[in-house]
Amino acid sequence: MLHFKKFLLHLSLLLVLAACVPPASGELTPAPATATVFSGPTPTGLPQRPKYDPGQLVDYVAQTGDTLPALAVHFNTQVEEIRAANPQIPRDATTMPPGMPMKIPIYYLPFWGTPFKILPDSLYVDGPSAVGFNTGAFVASHPGWLKDFVAYAGGANRSGAGMVDYVARNYSISPRLLLALLEYQTGALSQPSPPAGAYPLGEQDYNYAGVYLQLVWAAGMLNNGYYGWRTGRLDSLVHTDGTLERPDPWQNAASVAFQYYFSLHLSKEDYDRAVGPDGVARAYRQLFGDPWQDDRPHIPVSLQQPALSFPFPDGQTWAFTGGPHTGWGSFSLNPWAAVDFAPPALVGGCTPTDLPAVAVGDGKVVRSETGVVMLDLDGDGDERTGWDILYLHIATNGRVPAGTLLHQGDPIGFPSCEGGEVTGTHVHIARKYNGEWIPADGSLAFDLEGWIVHNGEAPYQGTLTRGTVTVPACVCSVAASQVTAGK
Repeated sequence: MLHFKKFLLHLSLLLVLAACVPPASGELTPAPATATVFSGPTPTGLPQRPKYDPGQLVDYVAQTGDTLPALAVHFNTQVEEIRAANPQIPRDATTMPPGMPMKIPIYYLPFWGTPFKILPDSLYVDGPSAVGFNTGAFVASHPGWLKDFVAYAGGANRSGAGMVDYVARNYSISPRLLLALLEYQTGALSQPSPPAGAYPLGEQDYNYAGVYLQLVWAAGMLNNGYYGWRTGRLDSLVHTDGTLERPDPWQNAASVAFQYYFSLHLSKEDYDRAVGPDGVARAYRQLFGDPWQDDRPHIPVSLQQPALSFPFPDGQTWAFTGGPHTGWGSFSLNPWAAVDFAPPALVGGCTPTDLPAVAVGDGKVVRSETGVVMLDLDGDGDERTGWDILYLHIATNGRVPAGTLLHQGDPIGFPSCEGGEVTGTHVHIARKYNGEWIPADGSLAFDLEGWIVHNGEAPYQGTLTRGTVTVPACVCSVAASQVTAGK
């Protein structure tokens, strides 16, 4: 195995060589150029995919956040086959270097979708690219109905811009993306009147009536598609007429997020327009310019998690009550980024506790609100950059205030049932890096004092493993599901 520095040197040489020649198309034949006129540069013609021979090597350039297990799903191949074709990749690599040329064996599957890419992944998340963007000022500078809109969201009346920021922060989706979506579907920034009816984004469910809850639903569906593609859990779309579509293997997660979202409620004709050059991509471009000129990959090569402890004090034994499940939102949706722990005597029921949840590492509290504490591990005071840990279901009484500097093991607050639908007192923790939720299992699995998190067959199932010991998640107080911190 190559030392990782040699790997990076090898990669840099490859990229220098690649820059000296026209970009490889990887068996792609350009389709006729689109006649659509944009406010920015005209997009290039779309490639057409042939029917590949089984195991044929195709060209691929690594995209931000790519992992070998997900690429294996996208190309219908195996991780070891990808490794055999790319011996420069170290065995311990997690995320691939953005821009790295690769050869991938492909096994053809029918019904591939469009290769048109809507948005870079770095502009999907509420990450570094969103720092400095003023949603309120941007909305106020446009004549559409959103500038005068007020919604009750998260226990408070919020302006249209405030509503967008609230959803963007909680789901960690770029506010620019949410504005482009609202503009495309409702004319939020250009039309004087809000859309008629209770379901402007298309989800005909009374639980999601009104603009705010429609946006909440949209954010959950977008994340389900984004992280489904990112992890390899999503490999196909089913349209409203029952037809099957498989995302193009070369697609990126942000574009698949939109494809998944629009497939849920649009006719095939409207879907094709929405995910093509004249759809939401055009709305984004007209509002914010060419997104591909602003792409700055936000997930570095072979990302590593910092050392983290359990979210309860050393020497205490708590129950592992929830295996991987969603970091924020509906429990069954991607990303499965969170795990739960509870004081063992309090498993089941919302009984108060005097046992605190604690900081899993040194950092600064950047958010403290109903049920929520966000711990920023790089201490820069912005949860959109670096590593951050979300604590959910923290009681109001005793909750650490924003701005507090903490050391590993310092109290965060007390587990409770605040901040969402729960069945018992517990603490929920999830990781973000540069605004991207990091799945609890996978190439960068949650590591708490050497205990590694693994998925189960369904949300909340799963295990912790360290060496030969396995602890299954269970909403119970049995000894088999308990783990001791600092031991």
